[in-house]
Amino acid sequence: MAVTAKRRIRLDGDGMVATLMLAPAAVLFSLFFLWPFTRGLWISLTRWDGFSPPVFIGAGNYLKLLRDSLFLGALENNLIFVVLILIFKNALGLGLAMLLDRALFLRGPIRAAVFIPVTLSFAATGLLWSWIYNPVFGLLNAALDLLGLSGLQQSWLGDAHIALYSIIAVDIWKWLGFHAVIYLAGLQTIPQDLYEAARLDGAGPVARFRHVTLPLMMPVVLINVILGLSGAFVRNFDIVQVLTQGGPNHATEVVMTLMVKTAFQDGNMGYASAMGYALFLIVALACVALLGLMRRSKVDL
Repeated sequence: MAVTAKRRIRLDGDGMVATLMLAPAAVLFSLFFLWPFTRGLWISLTRWDGFSPPVFIGAGNYLKLLRDSLFLGALENNLIFVVLILIFKNALGLGLAMLLDRALFLRGPIRAAVFIPVTLSFAATGLLWSWIYNPVFGLLNAALDLLGLSGLQQSWLGDAHIALYSIIAVDIWKWLGFHAVIYLAGLQTIPQDLYEAARLDGAGPVARFRHVTLPLMMPVVLINVILGLSGAFVRNFDIVQVLTQGGPNHATEVVMTLMVKTAFQDGNMGYASAMGYALFLIVALACVALLGLMRRSKVDL
């Protein structure tokens, strides 16, 4: 009985220590995540200008989103962002990683150079590419003129038909090195014995990529797809804001830029919050569906 009592006291003491150690993290999590999340959800159910008392309107803001042409257009731009970002970042990132995985001359400096755009701030990136895209003295139009392709010169950020794709190209340039580094780390975990065995079986480069590299890289592909998916939905505000501020004529408007304008220019905090939570739900459902698809494909995560 004495031994059992001592053991219970020791366990109770360990539990108390664990509780005390977890308490600061739990308090911070509650203050900086749970409270803002629940408070923002409540605001999304109200009509509030940020100053006067909120007026509860239930799901009115969410119903308004379904017939708001500006929001639907911004969401469509987000979807275009997602599709193109996922295709090009993953295809180019994996290809670049396979190239950097080879014994190239000056491989170390080349790897560092590929990663440099990731370290640039969005302000610096936007300023740099606004100069490159400038229709009068920009480097891109000057290069086209030098190559005798002056017919391809465009107002890259001023034409509503191509401005969004110009911004997507900048986003791919900035984050390509980040995804390539992740793919490179995954490539270096594949045993070389598998490639040697495939060569002995007569498999060519395409067959080795299809049957060895790609299946073993699927967990890494999943990581990059989720990162690209979330980035294309919620991390494109800075680059759009710096380059075009959603123009011309909302042609490059995304949900994040529209949400900021609705909140701070129109003074409609409740409606802006509803936009944010609608976007959060879309991203969450997309990630859950992606995880389910990968698991049904029997990919080891």
